[in-house]
Amino acid sequence: MPHNDVVPVSAPTPVPSSADSASAPLRIALVAGEASGDLLGAGLIEQLRARHPQAIFAGVGGDSMRAAGMDTWHDASELAVMGLSEVLRHLPRLLRLRRDLRERLLQWRPDIFVGIDAPDFNLGLERALKQRGIRTVHYVSPSIWAWRQGRAAKIGRSADLVLCLFPMEPPIYATHGVDARFVGHPLAEMLALEPDRAAARTALGLADDAPVLAVLPGSRLGEIARLGEIFLDAAARVAAALPGLRIVVPAANASCRDAIDALRAQTRFAHLDIRVLDGQARTAMVASDVVLLASGTATLEALLAKRPMVVGYRISPSTAFVVRLLRLMKVDRFSLPNVLAGRTIAPEFMQEACTPENLSTAVLHWFRDPHAAQALQPVYRDLHLQLRRGASATAADAVARLAVPALPAPGPGATP
Repeated sequence: MPHNDVVPVSAPTPVPSSADSASAPLRIALVAGEASGDLLGAGLIEQLRARHPQAIFAGVGGDSMRAAGMDTWHDASELAVMGLSEVLRHLPRLLRLRRDLRERLLQWRPDIFVGIDAPDFNLGLERALKQRGIRTVHYVSPSIWAWRQGRAAKIGRSADLVLCLFPMEPPIYATHGVDARFVGHPLAEMLALEPDRAAARTALGLADDAPVLAVLPGSRLGEIARLGEIFLDAAARVAAALPGLRIVVPAANASCRDAIDALRAQTRFAHLDIRVLDGQARTAMVASDVVLLASGTATLEALLAKRPMVVGYRISPSTAFVVRLLRLMKVDRFSLPNVLAGRTIAPEFMQEACTPENLSTAVLHWFRDPHAAQALQPVYRDLHLQLRRGASATAADAVARLAVPALPAPGPGATP
């Protein structure tokens, strides 16, 4: 996608609607299931409120959506489970929650429902609401490019509109007759095209000339349990080969910090120069020379931070068995930077290949070959520009037009 396709999005002018002019304001229901969805939901709410100042927002979200003015009936953390074994353990509770939420939403009768990510929870809810005449949007496409593209048709039976964060997704939906639109990724707006490494190091108290490795084993306790020790083992090997290495480990929350501190307290890691941070993952990435991290949204943040990275991941043995038995994985590359680039720009190691030896060897390559790391910069910048499309504003335009069909289409110069 050429750079001149990127059109800056100006601040929207509130648009009058039938709901705004009537006695009842526009009602918008949203359900987000984890921290990344909470941020997407908050950006969408802010942009929708700019268009419909009297709108009422309610549903499931976290701190960011509450701060944006949503009435949270349940907290997003109640939906934050992953992996087959974990989902099965929580399934009765999640089914009860979805049933109760469906009944409450049918009583509230929103003008539109937006399910943000959490497809296992949201798509069934969306389908039930759509069948009862409520317009539905699914924001953040499941990874249909990796897992069974035929799911696109099923998603279309649940959602009137799918909002996609990545450009390779709408063409897949189009083959199944589903209305799907690439809106870009909000993170591409939040992170500068030219990250300020010096400022990030100053903020973290790191010397300008120190070798720095950022280690991010995941934002869930299950991920830290599977990856934390492997990642610290890899960091120890890197430190043995690279005197003076500083290691920074951002913790997503207090529980994650406790889990990381417990790992760090092991005798074999006592010699490492490890600093555990409360949050500040983006600052840690920008400040680092190399990032070692779990697969997921964090890999996109590392790309936008323009840092060479090594990606590792392990899922539970039961989930891995099902994936292999049913041949569910349809791609050779699983991390977002590699999928977006169409080639391997970040070494990635999945399941049995995710070992301290493999990870440390790949990390040391980036430290020892600065020219290879530098060669990534134009690739990162191009991908950053492809994703920078005013995502929250573009998504809000699409949601507003679906909620109030009489609204005019965007005028010339609007982001497609």
